[in-house]
Amino acid sequence: MTDPNEPHGALGGAEYEEFMALAAEEGFDADEIAGDLDAAAAGPLPVLAVVGRPNVGKSTLVNRILGRREAVVEDRPGVTRDRVTYEAEWAGRRFKVVDTGGWEQDVLGIQASVAAQAEFAIEAADAVVLVVDATVGATDTDEAVVKLLRRSGKPVVLCANKVDGFSMEGEAAYLWSLGLGEPHPVSALHGRGTGDMLDAVLEVMPEAPRETFGTTLGGPRRIALIGRPNVGKSSLLNKVAGEDRVVVDATAGTTRDPVDELIDLGGTTWRFVDTAGIRRRVHLQDGADYYASLRTAAALEKAEAAIVLIDVTEPISVQDTRIITMAVDAGRALVIAYNKWDQIDDERRFYLEREIEQELVQVQWAPRVNISARTGRHMEKLVPALETALAGWESRVPTGKLNSFLGEIVASNPHPVRGGKQPRILFGTQAGTRPPRFVLFASGFLEAGYRRFVERRLREEFGFEGTPIHVSVRVREKRGRKK
Repeated sequence: MTDPNEPHGALGGAEYEEFMALAAEEGFDADEIAGDLDAAAAGPLPVLAVVGRPNVGKSTLVNRILGRREAVVEDRPGVTRDRVTYEAEWAGRRFKVVDTGGWEQDVLGIQASVAAQAEFAIEAADAVVLVVDATVGATDTDEAVVKLLRRSGKPVVLCANKVDGFSMEGEAAYLWSLGLGEPHPVSALHGRGTGDMLDAVLEVMPEAPRETFGTTLGGPRRIALIGRPNVGKSSLLNKVAGEDRVVVDATAGTTRDPVDELIDLGGTTWRFVDTAGIRRRVHLQDGADYYASLRTAAALEKAEAAIVLIDVTEPISVQDTRIITMAVDAGRALVIAYNKWDQIDDERRFYLEREIEQELVQVQWAPRVNISARTGRHMEKLVPALETALAGWESRVPTGKLNSFLGEIVASNPHPVRGGKQPRILFGTQAGTRPPRFVLFASGFLEAGYRRFVERRLREEFGFEGTPIHVSVRVREKRGRKK
């Protein structure tokens, strides 16, 4: 039974008791609601990296873990994917799965890029699954990856893939030679053994995120500088630092990024996490995008807020919007800095505003700063924008005030009738911050469009400038139904 003295989410004490009484009155189960609040307040999920050389069935395993075909299956390394991080669940526990692509040594002369890919994928993870083809055995490439894993100190689960039957399990036993402990025989294609392997993953995966921001008093706020290649991330860092701290390397994947820099800006010390150093090369265009995604994900894992740089001299690209989406999905406070503002004329400014209206409509809540990293224009405006975004990221609405607001929404803008029924929001609470997480309790399923309407009204009423908002809905079971 739920302990009323134990805080759940952002609630505790009298407010929690009042909320639970309201929930019981509406027919919700107390223990289930407590679980919902804890889940909503849990923050970032633990991260599992799935690594391995090409053709070992790694992407097939990712799809098996997800329970759906989402990861792109390709034989060649460095394939660009729209997203490299997915949410998964096993045995009631949620976590993120990072698909790292295939590795190969000495391919196209980019050993450094391959090593960088491995390091960033592992750095961003709480645990790693190394996938090895049991029908081939341990190769030199597998052993090179094992060395990286040992240096990382991260827990590793060894997956011996392509073990399609009991007769093949002897082949998996040979992989003890890698020194990573017991090889788990798996057939990612057919699902054989994947459950046992995931049980082993959960044993080494932390229950909570590696870091819980804000629990320690003091210390600089962590800010990620992210953006596609050549938008001026290094120039911005050097300008705010007042010196050349970042060397821009023209070779993709050779700079050890992200790097942390303590910066004094606006009378405050900040910790900037830089992701500069990626440059597009003609024969590595797909791979460069993929490595950029890894670096961006690694920077976001370390940050509380993200400054996304956009080059205003070029049209806003799919890559720009993808990076912004990564920051939003990671739940970070967000500031958009439009760089190279000193290089555009009135005509380009006109088209840029149209592009912003069309391409970035979903992040109109993010503070905007027009800057020039080269000349230092408007650098002083970065600090108030960051402070605003972080304040929104940490803000909270009292439960009583929130429910008064929800009551007004239900009265003035009820959910559309669907199938002869009209679901309505019964009550809600803010279960967490950083970013703000709301749980709404409803009499029926709320359509995505209505959820977006509620989020928009929340912003209009309470601000939340510069932060994503997570809204989840708990639907009441039919009255009279036994648990």
